[in-house]
Amino acid sequence: MKPPAFHYEKPSSVDELLDALTQHGDDARILAGGQSLVPMMNFRLVSPEVLIDINGLSELDYIRRDGDTLSIGALTRHFALNVSPLVAELCPLLAEAYKHVAHVTIRNRGTIGGNLSHADPNSEIPAVCICLESTMIVRGKKETREVSAGEFFLGALETAIQPDEFLAEIRIPVRKPGVGSAFEEVSPRQGDFATTAIAASLHVDGGVCRSAAIAHAAVADRPARIETAEAALVGSRLDDTQITEAAELASAAVEPTVVNYHGDAEYKRDLVRTLTKRALHRALENCAA
Repeated sequence: MKPPAFHYEKPSSVDELLDALTQHGDDARILAGGQSLVPMMNFRLVSPEVLIDINGLSELDYIRRDGDTLSIGALTRHFALNVSPLVAELCPLLAEAYKHVAHVTIRNRGTIGGNLSHADPNSEIPAVCICLESTMIVRGKKETREVSAGEFFLGALETAIQPDEFLAEIRIPVRKPGVGSAFEEVSPRQGDFATTAIAASLHVDGGVCRSAAIAHAAVADRPARIETAEAALVGSRLDDTQITEAAELASAAVEPTVVNYHGDAEYKRDLVRTLTKRALHRALENCAA
């Protein structure tokens, strides 16, 4: 199938992009990598009247360190992030998750901003952003907003971005001493969407867990932290017993709604248990790295 007719615009600046979004509102969609939008248009699941191509806006394509933050422009390709030494050094959890993201041809075109704005609950990067307490910079003509990752994802394919706004930048805290992380996933094939995935981060100081973050993907209609499991770890000297208890709590806490032929609710709870335990063990090992 082919998409219905649409009007095509290609702004040459962010100001022109904001003008177009203000003018067209709900009738417009932004085209970046197009790896999700174009197939949806071809199947006529979405039918925008206006397509706004932002691929010429090089000012939205960057990876840089700003103090204690890794700043990533929304137009940065998955491939660039996957091979970036800066990402590997400052945000190893994101670097590890990218080993599971899509196939080569998709990584070459897809963008981190498009991935996050699309908000597919099976995607890995939203869970990483929630785990690391990232901040989304959402720009509109009237104001620029800072939205926490936890408040950015509202449901399947739904975010806090308004029709006259766009996601401009992602800010991720850089890894601090004593912090270890790990990403675990089960998927039908390497590069496919996750059947279930877990992102975990631990801060250990003096042998005691000072903070913990565990986030899931491909379980519910949006990625989320598993707070009961996190709370069981904080203040403890972590060993296999503590980690096993946290994994059991994680399994009990989730309510799988993303169920299909790849896995029913019971299977996904089992995966949450297993992947949480694996991720926490590796995160603990990485605290000393």
